Amino acid sequence: MPSKMPERSMLSRTSLNALEGHCLSREWHEPAIGIVHLGIGNFHRAHEALYTEEAMLAEPGDWGICGVTLQGDVTKRDALMAQDGLYSVVERGPDGVRVTVVRALREVLAMPFDRARLVELFADERVRIVSLTVTEKGYCRDPRTGDADFAHAGVAHDLAHPDEPSTVPGILCAALRARRDADATPFTVLSCDNLSHNGDALRQAVCSFARRLDPALATWIETRVAFPSTMVDRIVPATTDADREAAQAALGVGDEVPVPCEPFRQWVIEDRFPAGRPAWETAGAQLVDDVAPFEIAKLRMLNATHSTLAYLSMLAGFDTISDAVGHPPLKSLIHAMMTREIAPTLAVPASFDLAAYRDALLDRYANPALKHRCSQIAMDGSQKMPPRILSTIQVRLDAGQPFERLALAVAAWFTFLRGRADDGTRYAISDPLAERLTKAAEDATTPAGLVDALVGASDVFPASLARNPVLREALLRAATRLANGALTAIDEYVRLD
Repeated sequence: MPSKMPERSMLSRTSLNALEGHCLSREWHEPAIGIVHLGIGNFHRAHEALYTEEAMLAEPGDWGICGVTLQGDVTKRDALMAQDGLYSVVERGPDGVRVTVVRALREVLAMPFDRARLVELFADERVRIVSLTVTEKGYCRDPRTGDADFAHAGVAHDLAHPDEPSTVPGILCAALRARRDADATPFTVLSCDNLSHNGDALRQAVCSFARRLDPALATWIETRVAFPSTMVDRIVPATTDADREAAQAALGVGDEVPVPCEPFRQWVIEDRFPAGRPAWETAGAQLVDDVAPFEIAKLRMLNATHSTLAYLSMLAGFDTISDAVGHPPLKSLIHAMMTREIAPTLAVPASFDLAAYRDALLDRYANPALKHRCSQIAMDGSQKMPPRILSTIQVRLDAGQPFERLALAVAAWFTFLRGRADDGTRYAISDPLAERLTKAAEDATTPAGLVDALVGASDVFPASLARNPVLREALLRAATRLANGALTAIDEYVRLD
């Protein structure tokens, strides 16, 4: 019989001494948990968690993180806790791969299996920040009002069962109610999602939910709880076996949950933390009075063009963002979109060089080591389209200025919703409104029918936009050109102006 293969040595706290070259510093104290983070995905682990570790190395404090997965899946919890919360960040840049072990994550919980422990942490006054990366759809907001979506099944459940919440508004209200009832200092709620005015948006969703549940609680939250806004930026793809292999090669031990990312990162934070915060500025974060100019620039320049690349690429057959910008006409189209249609809508500080920002984005997109899949970026378009692209179109409309390339992005999303590339390849649509929107797209037999069917989606298009004839005509032109193939449409739109 063949001999049994030895078990692979895995990343753990006991292996740290052998990994000093891959830790940020030998000087490390094991901090108590001061941050609970909802949505323990790759982005948080390559961004806030890394900033927090670096901040604790500069100014020690008890800012350890408890990550919480809200998906009802224990796989990530179990994988991370089997490694004592340790994982590696696999930074892929033009100069090669850098692997860093992160130690700031102290515990991982999975809802609803670990509810009792989460309640215990929420009640602990040492927990001074609850942060979130749950994506736009995780806020369970009514897109028309900004309040909690009371037609959402999870929100309705949480109102009926406030001690067993499953949604973000329900979980935060239950936690803050416990703090209020104990006459304890409230924690700060910190959104790190790509959502316009994310702190204000989260505050409105939570307070509207609280108002239905307990008006006095809503008043307490409105007057006592800080919801600072942030702008976050780092390209963080999904983990692949190649990332696990890179971590193993660098560390000499296995890591089942490494996080790949680009070298670039940015974090702009509104500095309102009544209960205190880590010294994130020592790690390069920008603490400011107003995040809005940075946030809007990122949403419109980066996120909008990322989505545009994704939808055109899904139709044209490009797998990754680097493949997409490696096609010269598509790169030229994105360059022109940022220069002529997006940048003129932005009011940024004088120190913010928009041309340099544009060029840096294109360089980041071209990073061949990152393998950022277009299918990942194409998810949840119904949530992303309004803040990323429709808001910019509205500004251009109000100013009487053209927006043909932005219209092409919207029409590419419409066409993408049919679920097939130009060569007939089928792909899945991941979107909270997928069932309704894909049926509308598939039932439309002409470009005009496609535009009319999807502009009528009132939970995506504000009424003022949906009935605007200038927008409809621009979308119809784009959809008509896309009917001849995305590559043909790209070539035609590059020649605009």
